Amino acid sequence: MDASAEKGSGEGSRSPVTPEIAAEAAVWIARLHGPDRSAEMEQECLAWQRRSDVHRLAFERCTDVWEAVPGVRLTDAFASASRAGADAGQKPSERDSPPRTSRRMWILAPTLTALLLGSGVYWHQMSGVASFGTQVGEQQQVVLADGTRMSLNTDTRVRVEMGSSQRTVELQSGEALFEVNKDSARPFVVRAAGREVVAMGTVFSVRMPGAGGAGASQESAVTLIEGRVAVRAPVSTTASVHGEAKPVLMEPGERMRWIPQELGASRPVQVKVDRPRLETLLAWRRNEVDFEDVTLMEATSEMNRYNRTPIFLVGDGSLGRLRISGLYRTGDSVGFAHAVAALHGLQLREQGGRLELSQPQ
Repeated sequence: MDASAEKGSGEGSRSPVTPEIAAEAAVWIARLHGPDRSAEMEQECLAWQRRSDVHRLAFERCTDVWEAVPGVRLTDAFASASRAGADAGQKPSERDSPPRTSRRMWILAPTLTALLLGSGVYWHQMSGVASFGTQVGEQQQVVLADGTRMSLNTDTRVRVEMGSSQRTVELQSGEALFEVNKDSARPFVVRAAGREVVAMGTVFSVRMPGAGGAGASQESAVTLIEGRVAVRAPVSTTASVHGEAKPVLMEPGERMRWIPQELGASRPVQVKVDRPRLETLLAWRRNEVDFEDVTLMEATSEMNRYNRTPIFLVGDGSLGRLRISGLYRTGDSVGFAHAVAALHGLQLREQGGRLELSQPQ
């Protein structure tokens, strides 16, 4: 995938924010989250934002990074700055004076600026159409012009259209989590696997049938974390195509799955609703995969979604029916394969750019 596809197409993905203005915005964020915040400081910050649209945009983006990127903690930055001052031989009274506070803000600024300009959080600030995507093993967060956040999992492709009457995302492949900013005048619609998920202000995930080689899940699913969504057949088709008479309203914690049936079945797709453990389902956001008594076939297929070195089960179907539980890193196919081999007494070998698990000879 080329760089333009990875960072989004169209003018909306290009930032007019310069490193200098980004640094100033970072300092304002640090000051406003520090112990010396005051009404006067807030007014000064507002005046700084009013200098231009670029200043305002930089402040908004820096705020988004502060809230979105894991591990950014002001107390840690202050502690680090204080330790640096102590190492330089400063006295406690000097470190606690207002000038030193300002210096601590500037010490923190490069960290926030780097995150703002290169954190992997992308902004789609303009109306129109844009495309975003991740490669195998990658994740990306996109902040849309309306404030909605999209977290894209491995090997995911989306197409975004921010219209005047409707916000539309087409999930072309992969998996994404949507944190929708409410806009009563413009419904937020995600199209995936021949269905539409309609939300106003809510949090939900959508997953398409997976790749991952043989045994990969061919299910599509919608999981509601917060709020309410309606799942319906596309308005351009008849509901009878999917066997769904009317939109289905989901409740928080529910997952709706569409499971393909065998050829010749009376209904080609079976719809199931359950309540999975959300912590397990969203483990990918922590770069982890959480298995709870699943088959080895299911587990290897899931691990293969995140790795360019695939795992293959060699032999008859009995190997794939073995059960496995545990927490694994998404990019560690080798560690996963070694753990499985040790657990079930299997033979592991690397051959032809892939890992093979088999029964011992």
